[in-house]
Amino acid sequence: METPTHNDSDSSGPTGPSISVFFPCHNEQDTVEPLIQKTHAFLAGLADDFEIIVVDDGSTDQTGPIADRLAAEIPQVRVIHHPTNQGYGAALQSGFRNARKDLVFYTDGDAQFDITELADILPLAEEYDVVTCYRLNRQEGRIRRLNAWGWSLAVRLLLGLKLRDIDCAFKLYHRRVIDRIEMKSTGALIDAEMLARAQRQGFSLVQHGVRHYPRHGGHPSGARLSVILRAFCELFRLRKDILGRGN
Repeated sequence: METPTHNDSDSSGPTGPSISVFFPCHNEQDTVEPLIQKTHAFLAGLADDFEIIVVDDGSTDQTGPIADRLAAEIPQVRVIHHPTNQGYGAALQSGFRNARKDLVFYTDGDAQFDITELADILPLAEEYDVVTCYRLNRQEGRIRRLNAWGWSLAVRLLLGLKLRDIDCAFKLYHRRVIDRIEMKSTGALIDAEMLARAQRQGFSLVQHGVRHYPRHGGHPSGARLSVILRAFCELFRLRKDILGRGN
């Protein structure tokens, strides 16, 4: 009896993961085009079923028009526009709620991470519900690193999150997590809120190190006093809801 042979070319359906990749952007005209182009080239070699979403959070420069032009040229690219700047949390909410694929990944539009390192964390998604990364070599000034340390300490104490780098913008979620989480933060608390709610829901989390690169355009807003105060106000306002209801 002859042994049946299997021809890979006969297999149907997409190869690779079904994945949405999105970028929250506010005034990132210098980085948005190369970031989209690099991401598209990378994903095209990785999977058949993918999409790229740009969340333009009320940019006042050319971020929106550049993203719109690329969306017209590349079928897998979509753009979501906020008429005004609503905050980092609101931008992430828009990205998560508009993502259509089985896996949802995001990183910031300032291109301080290498999108190709996504290939290193995808295998972890086969075992864990959330992959949350930490920066191996933070490219920030001393004051910002001190602020980040204080914020992380507060989040660990108040939300019970024992993670190395809560706000690292290099995270991968399964859709089942997104579908179960009620996001309320519109500011910088959003990362901590999502991780804490996922943890309270019993989802599995794993950490992984990624490289961090200097910013080559735009202006960081995370160290502004208004952003910091907003984050702490949200932390105290939402803490009971996050810990009490866990959704």
